[in-house]
Formats: sequence, structure tokens, C-alpha cells
Amino acid sequence: MKRMEAHTFRHQGVFTFYSIMNIIYKCEIVVRVMSIFKGAGVAIVTPMKEDGSVNYEKLGELIEFQIENHTDCIIICGTTGESSTLSHEEHLECIKYAIDKTAGRIPVVAGTGSNSTETAIYLSTEAEKYGADGILLVTPYYNKATQNGLVEHFTAVADSVKIPVILYNVPSRTGCNIMPATAVKIAIKAKNVVAIKEASGNISQVAELATLIKKENIDFDIYSGNDDQIVPILSLGGKGVISVLSNIAPQKTHDIVASYLEGDVQKSLALQLEAFELIKCLFMEVNPIPVKSALNMMGFEAGVLRRPLTTMEADNQEKLKKAMIAYGIDVK
Repeated sequence: MKRMEAHTFRHQGVFTFYSIMNIIYKCEIVVRVMSIFKGAGVAIVTPMKEDGSVNYEKLGELIEFQIENHTDCIIICGTTGESSTLSHEEHLECIKYAIDKTAGRIPVVAGTGSNSTETAIYLSTEAEKYGADGILLVTPYYNKATQNGLVEHFTAVADSVKIPVILYNVPSRTGCNIMPATAVKIAIKAKNVVAIKEASGNISQVAELATLIKKENIDFDIYSGNDDQIVPILSLGGKGVISVLSNIAPQKTHDIVASYLEGDVQKSLALQLEAFELIKCLFMEVNPIPVKSALNMMGFEAGVLRRPLTTMEADNQEKLKKAMIAYGIDVK
């Protein structure tokens, strides 16, 4: 069977990613699909009402704000979206709402990972039915897994869908690290596993991964999962970032990546360093506590957090406010 490459041009108003995949698979062509997006994708928050229910109206406003300010992709129901405290029904409704609201203007990637393989398969297949451009799969948390277990887990989920899969490596949260050789093994075994969000914070590990990708001559994208490491990962061949910072500074985060990819490394570096103090403040308490606080200060009414997450400490909130003002963000 013939192998082809397909690229997503959804944000340019050409075919939707989902429709391309359906056409290709109906023709029984084996596909390696690459680059769901290049640039800055926002790991968008899930706004809540005072009673703790999801505020879809405010989610819609945030999506419009992101698109207006040139975010390259919406990542819905990730860590920043408080996916771990959403019910399955809420989780899927948020995914569907984001896809419908975005309406093909930029890609939507749905966070559908779980520490249960069967649950991850269920969420992923539902997201595919809704028209997601791809899915983001975090490593199994709490029960964790061996490297062989990770291969089996991610392959099983990837095989349950036809849309592209981004692996999500964040060992500080999950206690489970996708080693470079394992990531490459998964990408070779499951052809729709096309990228990884690398949030290990270990640049040496990312460099090893980039080396193995080149050695194996495979198409496998790397996205930074840490806002303070966008430029370092771009320098290793990364395609962009899945960003918390983008929630409050979408244009500038987009520009960090766009400048680098356009060859203006000095501008990209300057923008990265300009954001450094603000990024530190966005992670002075566990994400998404600070970024929700920041959005509330901007007047977006991101609302409350679901327990066990709590309101940001007053002293830290003041530090965050000062960093936002210094960065040029208007606060209410």
C-alpha cells in the first residue's frame, strides 16, 4: 500500500483535518500525518461559574480572544483545563463545544488521556466523532507504567482512532517518564502518533529524542510543554509550544515561535526572555491556579477552581499582578 504525507491546512481555510483523514482512509492509504500545527497552541483553561459548573459562555469568549490574537491551535481539556476534575460528560461536552465554536478556523486538539487505557480509548473515539483534529494523551498517572507498558498503552489508544496523536510527557505530575527510545518506538509502531509535548524540563532528554528522530529518519514533531523552554526546544528542531502563557498573552507567545521559524532567532530570544518573569509567576503555585487568577484580573471571568485546587494566595497574586503589568498586560 502507498504511504503519503498529509498536512493540516485547516487554519488556512482549506480542508479540515478530519475530512482529509476520512477521505484518505476510505481510499485505504496508509498515512503518516504530520504537523497538526506549527506555532503556539494554547492549553486553554476551563472557565467555571461560582457554583463550580462549566461556564461555556466564557469558554467561548476565551476561544474568540485566542483566535483574534493568532493562537495557532486550541488544546482543550488538558492539565490547564482541569480535566482531572471534569466528569466524563463535562469533558466530552467541553471538547465538542470547543470544536463547534472554533468552527474550522484553527485546529482543535482534545486532551483525552487517562491512567486507564479503556477510558482513554473511550474519550479519544468520542473526540474523533466530534471532529477533533488530534488528541493529546498524557502518560498514565498514579498507577504509572513500565516503558513496555507505555508502548502498549499508547499504541492501543492510537489504534482506536484515525486522527493524529500527540504524546504528553510530564513526569513531574504523573511520576512516569516517556524515555526517548520509547517515544520513537511508539511513533514507529503507531503511524498516527505524530508528536510529543515534552514537559520533562530536561533539555538533554529532548536533545536525545531529537537525535533518535533524526537517526531513525521518522516524522515526529516535538512541542515544548514549558513556556520557559520554547526557544531551546525550537533550537533542537521543535515545531512550537503547547502553552499556558498563551492564555493571557497569545500574540506574543505566537510571535516567539513565528519569529524563530521565520529565521529571526534574536527577536524570538528577546521575546522569550521578556516573558521570563511572568512565566515564573504563572507557575509559583500549581497550574492552573495562577493563570486563572490572571485571566480574572484581565476581566475574562475564568471563575473558580475545582477542589482540591484553591484560590491563589494573596501575596502571590500581588506578585503576579505586578509581573503582568510589567509585561504590558492590562489588569482590572
